[in-house]
Amino acid sequence: MIRILKYGEVADADIFARSVPEVDVAGIVSGIIAEVRARGDAALLEYCEKFDHVALDTLEVTPAELDAAMGKVEPEFIEVLETAAANIRAFHEKQVRNSFIITGKDGVVMGQKVIPLDRVGLYVPGGTAAYPSTVLMDAIPAKIAGCGEIVMTTPPARDGSVNPAILAAAKLAGVGRIFKVGGAQAVAALAYGTQSIPCVDKIVGPGNAFVAEAKKQVFGRVSIDMIAGPSEILVVADGRSDPRQLAADMLSQAEHDKMASAVLVTDSMALAQAVRDEIEDQVRALPRYEIASASIDVNGKVIVADSIDQAIDIANALAPEHLELCLDNPFDYLNKIRHAGSIFMGRNCPEALGDYLAGPNHTLPTGGTARFYSPLSVDDFVKKSQYTYFTREALQAVSDKIARFARKEGLEGHARSALSRFE
Repeated sequence: MIRILKYGEVADADIFARSVPEVDVAGIVSGIIAEVRARGDAALLEYCEKFDHVALDTLEVTPAELDAAMGKVEPEFIEVLETAAANIRAFHEKQVRNSFIITGKDGVVMGQKVIPLDRVGLYVPGGTAAYPSTVLMDAIPAKIAGCGEIVMTTPPARDGSVNPAILAAAKLAGVGRIFKVGGAQAVAALAYGTQSIPCVDKIVGPGNAFVAEAKKQVFGRVSIDMIAGPSEILVVADGRSDPRQLAADMLSQAEHDKMASAVLVTDSMALAQAVRDEIEDQVRALPRYEIASASIDVNGKVIVADSIDQAIDIANALAPEHLELCLDNPFDYLNKIRHAGSIFMGRNCPEALGDYLAGPNHTLPTGGTARFYSPLSVDDFVKKSQYTYFTREALQAVSDKIARFARKEGLEGHARSALSRFE
């Protein structure tokens, strides 16, 4: 049963606590990465047998498999994928940054070039659930950015296939190559390359604790989007909210995995109790009952605040992945939100809308990292170079200042470099 906590009457540690994986995954992941670096495809095939319980001959999805997947997915769902893709594309096209140039006096020219990454790797989870939505969310911004190649990895099923909906989403989103490999071994392959899988410049996409740790360990060899943890939802709601809807929204995240967290912050004890009762009723009807109930029992909580303003302060302190503002006038509070991955405004905007169809990205910072991380965007798939051009006259006008600055830092060679052109 979900806990009800009265803010100010319990320790802050109870209010702001987050569960962390108890398994020490760092050593396990380090060993997997070392094996993949040393043995390439052979290690990947062995890990497929060990973890995915399938013996593969080859790792790459063939064009025939991709075409066949389109035929296996019902046309109605293809239409849903196309609608979602259009919305995601429209939102992310607004994020495109342009290069710029500044021209000054004396022929000075400075500027910045925005350059797409050459090759990016998308990690798409499998296992207890398949997420074609993640394919769209990760691939479409990369395509808009103009990346040269998009490579995707996802775990295979026990028969060696990949979920047809995932492949259909990949085809619609323009993914170039797809490989049947998951877990930390997939991240290692994308980072270092194998005989089949090319190394990439950046790895994006959510995964379990092993995937997150692998991304952490390969960071520096490649770039990553973020180190994502279990799914989170925080709902700020007043006493006029519908407890049935709030319970459903909280359970939508609790069903992701047992480590997920669902939190309600409200100014109404009556609403808190009603939502607790609704969760107990609704969770029993979920196909993923065991996962959702474990999440609610261990990580779920209802926090009763003195006011909605205090509830907003609590939300900012928790910096959740998903934040719902179930209030009459949510835009009155939008500027008060400092830390949240994605904000859902009003009573008619369930988090599930953002997961699938609205358009903003659903690859989001978790574990309080919304304090400094942002949702996945087109910016994640570009880098920037800057350039400077000075005429001789422009350099001569500032050379003494350069030398003075350099000598203040004890770098005589820098000073002489600026002055040497005029001796």
